[in-house]
Amino acid sequence: MEFEELLNNARKALMDELYAAAIYTKLSRLYRNKKVSSKLRCIAEMESRHAVFWAKFLKKRGFDTSKIKINHLFLNTKILFYRIIGYVLTLKLLENEEKDAVLFYSKLLDSNYLFPDEKDELKRIIEDELLHEQEIAEEEEAFKDFMEHIRDAVLGMSDGLVEVLSVAAGLAGVYGDPFNVAVGGTIVGIAGALSMGIGSYTSVKAQREVRIGVLEKIKLIVKYVPQALFERVKKHMVAKGFNEETAIIIAKESMNKEELLSKIISVEEYGLTEERLEDPVKAGLYTGIFYILGGIIPLIPYYLRAPVLFSLPASFIIAALLLGGMGFVIAVIAEINIKKKMLELILAGIGSATLTFIIGKLASLLLGVEVG
Repeated sequence: MEFEELLNNARKALMDELYAAAIYTKLSRLYRNKKVSSKLRCIAEMESRHAVFWAKFLKKRGFDTSKIKINHLFLNTKILFYRIIGYVLTLKLLENEEKDAVLFYSKLLDSNYLFPDEKDELKRIIEDELLHEQEIAEEEEAFKDFMEHIRDAVLGMSDGLVEVLSVAAGLAGVYGDPFNVAVGGTIVGIAGALSMGIGSYTSVKAQREVRIGVLEKIKLIVKYVPQALFERVKKHMVAKGFNEETAIIIAKESMNKEELLSKIISVEEYGLTEERLEDPVKAGLYTGIFYILGGIIPLIPYYLRAPVLFSLPASFIIAALLLGGMGFVIAVIAEINIKKKMLELILAGIGSATLTFIIGKLASLLLGVEVG
């Protein structure tokens, strides 16, 4: 890493830590839960100490840090955004940002322009960031079930948006009356919601039954013939990187603990835990309800009986905004690139609807089926 690149990275690190300290401080005042507020306040204090380190680092190299200041408009906008998306998604975003900070600082450790004491301090900062990430992840654990259903809701809504928008666009290419388009789109939306909801319920229920069957079989083996699993446990521990002696000790220890032995076999061989079994009824309801919501919202301009020339682009704009929002939520939960996912959903949804509109228009012109 070149010296100039290191300075640029240090300036970025200072700015990031200043914003992080300010954001955690403000969030600690927003949340009423004393435990959460106290935890966020402690993280803010740590981020402030990290900012002091980077300020000293830059000053030592002759850089004037007085010009590096927080933009309070940007800061307050970000806090407002966190309030809008809610506590759960905010936690997930903060956790992702802590992971990014750990990766960023880990790369800086390779620089030859850092003094030994600075590398030691940077390692301590990385430890702090890892601790922050873990603390935030622990807070998220209380909302694990909710996060699972957010995924069902988002996927249901995004499917409803794309499918109903496409159908409505196709109908708009044929019908002159926007109300007919709205009714047609609604019928498709209701049918799709029922199909998606029932399909989600059936698939999750079947999956749950299979997984429960596997877990029950493991429990029976563990209860009556645990010794039959000794070699399998040892093999899994060796595969995880333990030496054979340690693997044998872990395997022997697990033979006397049914719960531990069941967990090792179910997780290592099948990737299953009882905590991860999804409720099929909730999955079906979330998918179906949010599918119809996603389908109805883009139809609002048609229900208002606005001319098709206005309703169609207005419907596309509403759908693009919602698809962008869905992409944001999916990306945050899945910890993938946010901009890429948002753009992917918007282009897929609008592209599909545009193609369907063209097909509808061609059918109207070629077959003479236009209804005014």
